[in-house]
Amino acid sequence: MTDIPRRAVSRTAKLASLPLGLAGRAALGLGKRVTGTAADLVSAEIQQRTAEQLFSVLGQLKGGAMKFGQALSVFEAALPEHMTGPYRAALTKLQEAAPPMPIASVHKVLADDLGPRWKRRFAEFDDTPTAAASIGQVHRAVYHNGMQVAVKVQYPGAGPALISDLNQLGRLANLFRVLQPGLDVKPLVNELRARVTEELDYKLEADTQKAMAKAFAHDDEIFVPKVYSGSERVLITEWLDGTPLAEIIANGTEEQRDLAGLRMATLHFSAPARAGLLHADPHPGNFRLLDDGRLGVIDFGAVSRLPDGLPEPIGRLTRLALAGDADGVLSGLRDEGFVPRSVDVDAQAILDYLLPVLEPIGVDEFRFTRSWLRSEATRLANPRSDAYQLGKKLNLPASYLMIYRVTLGSIGVLCQLNAKAGYRGVLERWLPGFAD
Repeated sequence: MTDIPRRAVSRTAKLASLPLGLAGRAALGLGKRVTGTAADLVSAEIQQRTAEQLFSVLGQLKGGAMKFGQALSVFEAALPEHMTGPYRAALTKLQEAAPPMPIASVHKVLADDLGPRWKRRFAEFDDTPTAAASIGQVHRAVYHNGMQVAVKVQYPGAGPALISDLNQLGRLANLFRVLQPGLDVKPLVNELRARVTEELDYKLEADTQKAMAKAFAHDDEIFVPKVYSGSERVLITEWLDGTPLAEIIANGTEEQRDLAGLRMATLHFSAPARAGLLHADPHPGNFRLLDDGRLGVIDFGAVSRLPDGLPEPIGRLTRLALAGDADGVLSGLRDEGFVPRSVDVDAQAILDYLLPVLEPIGVDEFRFTRSWLRSEATRLANPRSDAYQLGKKLNLPASYLMIYRVTLGSIGVLCQLNAKAGYRGVLERWLPGFAD
């Protein structure tokens, strides 16, 4: 058996162990109940053990399992408070690191893509990776011109592994309801699968990063590292120092949290206007707060291409909603396909559905918190709520799907940061239609 099939079998076995482990813990819980252990304590213990196994397995894998875990970690802030303790540490680990690949494999990829004399490109090359993520890992080096650089090297066989993991995770979707009963991960898995081809092409990522770096050159809020070279599986960029957002989430000062949140919002709304691109992977591992207050941004494998910027109806309909124009909002939502023509809904009910979500931009300053996000998640996802019943009648047009997911993911990070800022001012500056 070759190494690649052997690794594939190992990966599948690890993923397959998840539901078996859950069944065993459920049986253990039943036994404890029979012997008189309090039900709430048993449930908490099962949740904790399940979380530990779930994210331990995801953390040991690369490809789709790791990428899925990183994407899911953004939504940690929406989990009920009594559940977040067991999950938070495991989730945060997925935002920054994964097990590294052997250095011999790294050298082989570098030789295949850069040529047998690849070492001549570097004055120094550190064989110990500084970061390892879902489809590649990063090494620090000194380029031949003396510049400090980051060398991102793709894992051999990353493409087949990515697809295999995502297919397996799609079949295990029900398991993730351990995190939250109403959690449906299938749309997230499907979207990650659809982005596989682009993310595996480091040449395309290099072109995207160059466009972003040009758009934000000499900017005093956002910093994008320069690209030196990009091949199919190797990307060489300017080295980026700074404090990782995961560290700020865990131990940052209030000033750092607020500034990081403001900068993330600025990136989200300004990049489509300035570069025609939306950074579509908003997990904390992709951001650094620099000493000069700028937000450093890395990893441009996942982007949404918006050559005309964010759609004008988003800003216009948000403005109408905040102004209380229920009829105007309903009419606009029908025009954009959010409310099917065949569906009969009350305009005021639609406005009441939207206004709580728009609270952060209805005031001059707002602090995003986990409790706010949990409250909104409960309101919108509780089958017994009026908002849930109304939501079932609405539609999310395909052209808005990526924007919606990235916005939701960014909000999740802002809530993890507990960040306060003038988000309304960011929209007034950058969102078409909002300030008209």
